[in-house]
Amino acid sequence: MRDRLRRLAVRLYAWRVEGRLDTDQGPKHIGVILDGNRRWAKAAGSTTRQGHEAGAAKIRELLSWCEETDVEVVTLWLLSTDNLNRAPEELTPLLSIVEGAVRGLAEDGRWRVNHVGALDVLPERTRRVLREAEELAADRTGILVNVAVGYGGRQEITDAVRSLLAKRAAEGQTLEQVAEGLGVEDISEHLYTSGQPDPDLVIRTSGEQRLSGFMLWQSAHSEYYFCEAYWPAFRKVDFLRALRDYAARHRRYGI
Repeated sequence: MRDRLRRLAVRLYAWRVEGRLDTDQGPKHIGVILDGNRRWAKAAGSTTRQGHEAGAAKIRELLSWCEETDVEVVTLWLLSTDNLNRAPEELTPLLSIVEGAVRGLAEDGRWRVNHVGALDVLPERTRRVLREAEELAADRTGILVNVAVGYGGRQEITDAVRSLLAKRAAEGQTLEQVAEGLGVEDISEHLYTSGQPDPDLVIRTSGEQRLSGFMLWQSAHSEYYFCEAYWPAFRKVDFLRALRDYAARHRRYGI
């Protein structure tokens, strides 16, 4: 009875918070660092795999909440380049869960799917799943879901500079010419998220208060929200609190 009353109170509170939100003033691009799967599993007496599976299942809930609040772009950090250094007994099932999550998003029918990350560091099976998901969901008009798999912020900037230099060299420019005319937008055009708006809000779960390299270039003027809940335990009320907190801030853009 006590748990049921608590759940009812949380739902009523979420309804109250949502009713006061002005979605016109809300974030249009949200980046999410899905952190805490393993710690959630340990606290729940579950296996690491079960923690990752619970985290994957939470993604559709999040996207549904984003639809309700007029979010247009969501970037989900599913697998970092650092994660690829984990022991094979954890990495292999983790890759399988990530592949299943991406495939499920594409098959859902509501959202577009776009991979951001370094394909060459991923196994061929994972690369194939990402390509197929993008193709399957390419013509939809729903939320653009960036799946950051094999993603690292420093790697992204490195790849952007490499791509820029290769393009300019193919155009016949010397290194000195490139350096003389180089601007911020030249780098932005070669990022994984080229052509997309930068994230307005970045949410990290699990209580950690750091970006760990997530969207280093794009988040220069983003607002950050750090939530104590582990990712599998992230609730709609936590999401709405993040939006409420965002709405209460005055974005200065460095001014």
